[in-house]
Amino acid sequence: MSGRQHRETEIARRIRAKGLAAGRTSAQIADEIHEACAAGFGTSRIKAHRLAHGIALADVIEQVRALFERDNKAMPGIGETLLSAYESGLKRPGPEYLHYLCTVYRVEPAALGYDPPCICGHGHRMPGVVAAAEVKERSQRPQERELVLRPVETDPEDEEDENILRRTLLNSLQADANLTDLEGPVLGACESIRRRMDETLVSATVSAAMLDQWEESTVSFGRQYTTTAPLRLLCDVLLELSAVRTAMSQRQPIDLQERLCRMAAQLSGLAGMIMINLGDQRLARSFFRTGRTAADETGDRALRAWIGARESLVPLYFGDAREALTLAKKSRDMAGSTPCPAQAMAPVVEARALAMMSNGESKKEIVDQAKRALARARNAFTHLRPEDQEDVAFGYTEKQLYFYQGDVLTKLGQTIEAEVVLDQALEKYEDHILDQTLIRLDQAQCRLIDGDVQEAVAIATKALNLVSDEYLTDLIVRPALALERAIISRDATVPGLDGFSAALRRTKQPELKGGDG
Repeated sequence: MSGRQHRETEIARRIRAKGLAAGRTSAQIADEIHEACAAGFGTSRIKAHRLAHGIALADVIEQVRALFERDNKAMPGIGETLLSAYESGLKRPGPEYLHYLCTVYRVEPAALGYDPPCICGHGHRMPGVVAAAEVKERSQRPQERELVLRPVETDPEDEEDENILRRTLLNSLQADANLTDLEGPVLGACESIRRRMDETLVSATVSAAMLDQWEESTVSFGRQYTTTAPLRLLCDVLLELSAVRTAMSQRQPIDLQERLCRMAAQLSGLAGMIMINLGDQRLARSFFRTGRTAADETGDRALRAWIGARESLVPLYFGDAREALTLAKKSRDMAGSTPCPAQAMAPVVEARALAMMSNGESKKEIVDQAKRALARARNAFTHLRPEDQEDVAFGYTEKQLYFYQGDVLTKLGQTIEAEVVLDQALEKYEDHILDQTLIRLDQAQCRLIDGDVQEAVAIATKALNLVSDEYLTDLIVRPALALERAIISRDATVPGLDGFSAALRRTKQPELKGGDG
């Protein structure tokens, strides 16, 4: 015990002794201890009650555990470290723990420094005593959860931002809407919702049925990732994220809080993925950062690793292969040995980053490193759950594995292997024109590497002509422009180059679709 803590304890001991001698209650003594020690030692109200009872942290824990056992509940996870965090103000107890702490100290939540009422709905001054009428009423509702649901007021700023997104969503549904770019008010609303989610995570009441609906919506948004216009999907995702944030504005029972944090992480990560497709790397990074904060609250390494793997795509797509490689390795380390989507995805990003760093040179060391990473990805994929192998957003699919394996081999100059894999990938992406186009551009790159410049131009031109204007996004334009520069450096007079350039620079329409990422 430090000198500061020793002085605090000594003062509390003297106040308790005098209080007991004067016939004061423990609650009255706690108030005196708080008044005397709060300014000098930062003594919280909940700690003052423990000092008023003259007991140690371990004594409180044992009493809480005894109460859990009395109520036929599984042993709680509360320990001295967590209780100490409550007393120091670093954490707030959830409704269930707060109920049992109130029972131990025989006071109401307000006396411990927390907002009333308690979830049990009755007083704690005489623990275990419940009015007969209340017992009868509760016995008639045995299936109900002992949770008081209170209406949550919506913040005016939330309403304003949500209205901006709703207007944008309605406009995007109009055939003549021109919503290719993110406009200022929309960007502001996106950032504002993300910022307030950050604030809520560090500061949350909602029914289990409502959580079920939100979780179903989150999964649905993941399925729509490759088939819905990014801006339209972004509005839906952020409206859902805003609703989750509102629910988290009050602290929840531990199990519900964890589910809310999981949804916040997934929705923030999905928003970051969409921002990549829309070409805004700053907001993409911000949403992934919010996702990391939410994922950390769940203690789920697999979820945190998924966020990290998705975040590594930002520098990968925007030209910083070394940072992408670093983030991918961190994601792989975070995933550890537990089978999860990040175990398959992170090595693929590593291989793609290595291929980019090779600059088209087939150096044996880099080729070997990239192929080892792909081998790790294939091995990890075989251990994924079937549902993760079918989830294009929150999992990792076989077609994604083929797609990016072909892309890596192309960039490494391994054209024979690449063309075999790209043919397989093209078959698996028969329903996704955006990804088909990217695969065909890789096939054109293979032909260019092999010296068949005219065939490369023909394949690339056909790929761009097959894709409608609405799909001509930055994801397509960037690799197409790189291919054009490579073709010109080989043969600027090759037949068909003008047609390829014209197809690449035709007027783009507003409707965009997301890629696999």
